[in-house]
Amino acid sequence: MELCLQNKVIVITGNGKGNTENLIRVLSDEGAILVIVGRNVYNHLKLKQEIETSGSKVILVEAELGHPAECENAVRNIIQKYGCIDGLVNDAGVNEGMGLDLSGIFLQCIQKNLVHYYLMTHFVLPYLKKTKGAIVNVSFILTETDQGNSAVYTVSTGGINALTREWAVELLKYGIRVNSVIVKECVPEIANVVAFLLSQKSSHTTGQLIRYSG
Repeated sequence: MELCLQNKVIVITGNGKGNTENLIRVLSDEGAILVIVGRNVYNHLKLKQEIETSGSKVILVEAELGHPAECENAVRNIIQKYGCIDGLVNDAGVNEGMGLDLSGIFLQCIQKNLVHYYLMTHFVLPYLKKTKGAIVNVSFILTETDQGNSAVYTVSTGGINALTREWAVELLKYGIRVNSVIVKECVPEIANVVAFLLSQKSSHTTGQLIRYSG
C-alpha cells in the first residue's frame, strides 16, 4: 500500500527486535527515514546495514530513555541532522514480571515502561506541530487481563492508553493525531497497522485504542 511516507522522518523507540524490527522493515519499504532511539541500539547494526542496502536510511541513536536529558539530546541530534520530525512511535519497554514482593523497584520499572513515552513525546512535540505529524503508542493487552505478577506492565500500559486519549484531545488543534495499538503478541501485521496510522491515509483517525491480536 502506498502510504506517502517517502522521506518522512520517523522516530521509533525500541530495541530493534520483534515489533520494532517488523516496523523498521515496513517503513523502510515505504521510503521513510528511520531514527531508532533506545538503549543498546548499536546491537542492531546488522539490521541497519540490511535495510540500507535497499537505499533506505536508518539512524541509530543510543539513549537511556528514562533520563530526560538523554531524550532531549536525542531529539536535538535528530533535528540537527534532518531539521524535522514527521512521526513518533513509542515502542520500548519490558515486562518485569513483578508482583508486590518486589515493590522496591516499582518506580524504576515505571520509569522504563511509561515515563519515557511522556518524555519523548514532550521533546518531539514542537517539531510535530510544524509538520502536523502523528504519534503512535504501542501498548499491550495485559492492561485488560488478569495475568498476575505483572503489576508494573499493567499499570504502564494502562497509563499509555490514558495518555493516548488525553494527547489526542490536547493536540487536535495542531493537527497532530495520536493513537495506540494494543498488541497481544508480536506478529508482522502489527507493523502495517502502525505504518497506516503514521500516514495521511489515516487522517480521520485519532484518540483510538486499536486492539490487534493477530
